[in-house]
Amino acid sequence: MNNQANRDIRDAFFDRLYDIAAKDKNVIFMTADMGALSLEKFKRDLPEQYINVGISEQNLISVAAGLALTGKKVFVYAITSFITQRCYEQIRVDLCGMNLPVTIIGSGPGLTYGSDGSTHHAIEDVAIMRALPNLTILSPCDAISSSAVAKFSYDSSKPVYVRLDKGKLPAMYKDANDLSEGLSLIRAGKDVAIITTEVMVHNALAVADELHKHSISASVLDIFKIKPVNEQMLIDRIGDVKLIVALEEHLIDGGIGSIVSEIIAGKGLAIRVLRMGIT
Repeated sequence: MNNQANRDIRDAFFDRLYDIAAKDKNVIFMTADMGALSLEKFKRDLPEQYINVGISEQNLISVAAGLALTGKKVFVYAITSFITQRCYEQIRVDLCGMNLPVTIIGSGPGLTYGSDGSTHHAIEDVAIMRALPNLTILSPCDAISSSAVAKFSYDSSKPVYVRLDKGKLPAMYKDANDLSEGLSLIRAGKDVAIITTEVMVHNALAVADELHKHSISASVLDIFKIKPVNEQMLIDRIGDVKLIVALEEHLIDGGIGSIVSEIIAGKGLAIRVLRMGIT
């Protein structure tokens, strides 16, 4: 298995980005006073490509847009709730409206920063960000997918939003080739399909194990490209199940469950969707 498999999911992203930036001087990393151990070598070795604007996320986005207009490939980084909600207008107008290739990295989606209180909880980010034009949303669940997402973001010619967790999570993938379609069938099943993303993929597997004890066969699908969703592949991977469970660390309104419900309704399929998330 790839030696990235047991690494911290955030470190895997930043280390891959470091390797890219070391070869491309147009890559600029910007932060709103947020750090990580894996960023220390970026600051040390590539100081002209590392900018800390301080706690001013709105300014961060606008400066990133200006740099992108000069041909720079910009990555911006802050706590998820701040980088999405505090500067939503700047993202909408300066990045998405102008379709600039800036990658927004949100650290700690969902309840990652649980002990810091509701100001740090990012439980609405998918709902608000998926409404923006031209924006791709990516949500890796392990170090392998996180590293692949860094490369995908670099290659993209459009704005990208990455929901980046932190900590070591069990490997779901062997290599980046498993990620080419935007979603993956982690476990096959015939009775119920559990559709999820990010850290909840691991919870979904535990749920599938428990259901198996009760003679219920559950599949687990990881949607790591939340926008745009590969709709036809999603339908193909669901199979003939009569129940879909959308499991997410996000508000029920506007998240994975809403996305799946929209797809099922749009295709005219007679499948019940049970949404499980934060109410």
